[in-house]
Amino acid sequence: MTKLSVSKAWDESKQVIAHDGRLLVPVALAMFVLPGILVDLVVPEGTAGQLPPAGPWIAAASLAALVSLVGQLAVIRLAMGPHLTVGEALSHGARRLLPYLAAVLMWMLPFLVLGVILFGQIAADPAKPSPGAALAFLALVIVMTFVAVRLILTSSIASAEAIGPVAILGRSWALTKGNWWRLFGFFLAFMIGAIVLFWATESVFGMAANLVFGGTEANSVAWLLVRLVAQLLSALISVIFFVMLARIYRQLAGVGEAQPSVPSTGI
Repeated sequence: MTKLSVSKAWDESKQVIAHDGRLLVPVALAMFVLPGILVDLVVPEGTAGQLPPAGPWIAAASLAALVSLVGQLAVIRLAMGPHLTVGEALSHGARRLLPYLAAVLMWMLPFLVLGVILFGQIAADPAKPSPGAALAFLALVIVMTFVAVRLILTSSIASAEAIGPVAILGRSWALTKGNWWRLFGFFLAFMIGAIVLFWATESVFGMAANLVFGGTEANSVAWLLVRLVAQLLSALISVIFFVMLARIYRQLAGVGEAQPSVPSTGI
């Protein structure tokens, strides 16, 4: 069992971003920003707290999600080393998409199904929710959080190792053993920082757009500018997060274990 050093992973991530930023930027723009803007444009406005009515936007959102997953795997592959081209990284991400997607669905779907059932029971009478359903939902969230942290390296493993979905989950479970609190602390701190940064940036640009353009109505120029800034910031945060996961994986797997399944061509 290897003891994780988050500070070491952060130092390595800064070096990767500084050295390979010219490779990471086009991947982020093509695989995170553009799909995100597409979703913003096609998803109709719905009632607050509810999903928009079903329509063609679901297909566009699903395609954007798949493109984003390929982008995740490509960013991680670039962060692993040795160096390769953007095209090679994207091709690698596309080839590893199905095992990664299958691994994610295998562990997330049961939680999502149970969550929807329990939330439906609670929402049926919000004034007097079922105590049993509320406690069960809370327990589900706790268990899901624990499992999510143990499986946080699935994307890195899917990109670095030529194994199937079941093996990906088992590998992540094994590598994260003994490091749950460090990984949870990293994830929590990163998410809090990202949310604060995102909220502050979007608020500032939103106010500026209101002052300059007189409003940010849907599909207006001001709205599009605000959404563009939001997507750019989201892409930056995503790149940093996935580079960190790549370096954490290399640290926990050991330098000698990080490369064996990656062809010498770098593809």
